[in-house]
Amino acid sequence: MRPLTLIVVLVCLTSAVAAHDGVKNAAVQARMHAMTNIGDALKVLVPMAKGKAPFDLSAAQAALQSIADHASQTPGLFEANETDPKSEALPEIWTSFADFTAKAEAMEHVAARGAELIDTREALGETVRELSGTCLSCHKLYRE
Repeated sequence: MRPLTLIVVLVCLTSAVAAHDGVKNAAVQARMHAMTNIGDALKVLVPMAKGKAPFDLSAAQAALQSIADHASQTPGLFEANETDPKSEALPEIWTSFADFTAKAEAMEHVAARGAELIDTREALGETVRELSGTCLSCHKLYRE
C-alpha cells in the first residue's frame, strides 16, 4: 500500500474514535457510528492488503460488504443539516449535497464490486487503494 493511502486510512480510523466523546445530537451520533463501522471494516482489510494479516476471502468480502452497506446509508444520514460541536462535518456537505452523495455512491460501488470480485491479496490491495481514494475525495472537501 502506498504511504499516502496508509496515512489517509489511519487518520480516518483514529480521529473518529476521539470525536465520539460527548456528542449529544442523535443524528450526528448515527453518522459517526456509520463512519466508525467503515473504519472497523478498513481495520480488517488494510492488514490483509499489506500482507500483515493472512488473506481471508470471507472476512474481506464481509468487510467490503459492510463498507458498501454503510456507504449506501451515508447520504440519508447527512440529509438533515444537523451539527454538534464535536462534529467534523463541514457545511459544504449541504451546499454541495449532490457531489457529496456521488462520492458516497462511488465508495459503495468500489466496495460492492470488490466484495464480488476479489479473489487474491493483490486484488484486495487494489480495492483498498480505490476505497482510500473515495475516502480522501470526500474528506478533503467535507470534513474538518
